[in-house]
This record gives sequence, structure tokens and C-alpha cells, in this order.
Amino acid sequence: MSQEHLLTLSCPDKPGIVHAITGVLAQHNINILDLRQFSDPVSNNFFMRVHFGPAESTDHLKEPFDALVPELKMSYELRAVKQKTRVLVMVSKIGHCLNDLLFRAKSGQLPIEIALVVSNHPDFESLSNSYDVPFQHLPVTKDTKAQQEDEVLRLVKEKEVELVVLARYMQVLSPKMCGAMSGRIINIHHSFLPSFKGAKPYHQAYERGVKIIGATAHFVTADLDEGPIIEQRIARVDHTLDPKELTREGSNIESQVLAAAVRWYAQKRVFLDGAKTVVFN
Repeated sequence: MSQEHLLTLSCPDKPGIVHAITGVLAQHNINILDLRQFSDPVSNNFFMRVHFGPAESTDHLKEPFDALVPELKMSYELRAVKQKTRVLVMVSKIGHCLNDLLFRAKSGQLPIEIALVVSNHPDFESLSNSYDVPFQHLPVTKDTKAQQEDEVLRLVKEKEVELVVLARYMQVLSPKMCGAMSGRIINIHHSFLPSFKGAKPYHQAYERGVKIIGATAHFVTADLDEGPIIEQRIARVDHTLDPKELTREGSNIESQVLAAAVRWYAQKRVFLDGAKTVVFN
């Protein structure tokens, strides 16, 4: 895996894209290990993920791929498979998703490096420290929200963070923050939205006698909980479960869904396609 790499690209769809891309790799005697592609007939956008190797470096590939950029009007990225995505996790007072991400990152189940945990409460400092991950307490009020978000953005730059994960961070991000990190913030929420907005969604679900619960991981935009969806999962429940049991079941799903979304993002499997995503999972 040390000499394996990923090429990801998007561009307007047209004939000859696959031939042009694979031709560059063939000319340099590089083997394609896996290739996924999708052409969206509505947006007319084309997406491709190529896993290739072995190659000691991809420096010699930049010139031929750069030459294709104006012709195909494409954007692309080359990345070593072994390179971990640097992540900043934000959390408030509900810690199951944070704990799950810390464990998966530490045990190698996620190809990420958690550079920092930021919270508007001090509750999970000891948890973060137990995984040798720095913790930053940044309280926020209505009057200090702008300054707090500026500090988060400063930390993102300082720590060379590629992805911000909202692991039950119970604050609405400003349009400025969403714009500055567009396509680089993932949030988790219960799939009851918009049916069960506000506090205690599992209590509302219990009162309505729901039969399915779930969770959604999505990119964050200035439109609250309306960002492009990355992953959704559900579990069947019945009338015997009380709000506490529903909450426990929902917490498990939230952790699984968020971990999957973060993994796919880190593996360069997620592409933005307007208001939705293309996910090569």
C-alpha cells in the first residue's frame, strides 16, 4: 500500500474522458487496481476515482494530467493511499460519536488522524486526553459566536486540517463558517428531521409510535440540515421501546453512519454533485 495512490476527478461529461485518463497511466506503465466512474445525466457531470500502483511517486504524472485540465475542464487530485486525512472534531455534551471516532482512529479502523477536539463545553477533555488527542475548550455565546468561529478557522489552518466533523456539536454554524469550509464539514443528525425538530426528538418519536429510526451524515451548508447527504441508515423499532431505549438505539446508528461517512471521505470516495453527492462506497 505504500506505493499505491488515488486519482479523483470531476468534469463536464463528454466522450473520451476515460481513454484520456487511463492512457496517461498506461503510458507510464502504471497498473490500475480499481476504477469507479459515474456520469450524472441530469447535471451532465462526470466523476471518477482511480486506485493505481505501484508507483514510488506521482510527481511525473502532474504534467500530463495538468495538460488535460483545460481540454476536459476538470479538477483533479492525486493522493497516496497511506496518507491519512487530518480531522478536527467538534462536540458539545453528547459524546458517543466522539468516543467512537477516537477509538476507530486509534485502532486503525479509520484512515484519519484526529488533530484536535474542539468543544463549547469542557466535559470530554479527559476522554480526548486518554487517546492522546489535544482538546480545546472554546465556549460560545450569542455575543462571542463570531470570535469563537474565527478561532476554529485559525486552528484549522494551524493544524492543517482537511475535514471538520460535527460529532453532535449542538451549535448552528454561521454562513461565514460554512462558506469558508464548504465541502469540508460533515454533520450527523437523527433522521427524524424535519419531522421531529427541536429538543428531545426520541421522546417525540416515542409519542408518535415510530416504527423506524435512523441517522443521516451530510455536508454542512448555510441551510440548516439541508446539505448534501453522504450516508443514511435505519433500524426497526416497536412499541416496547421507551425514549431511553430509543435514544440508545439511535446513538448506535449515529456512530455507525458518521464513521462510514468519515471513512469514505478520507478514502476519496465522496464527490459533491450540486445539492447531492456521488459516493463510490
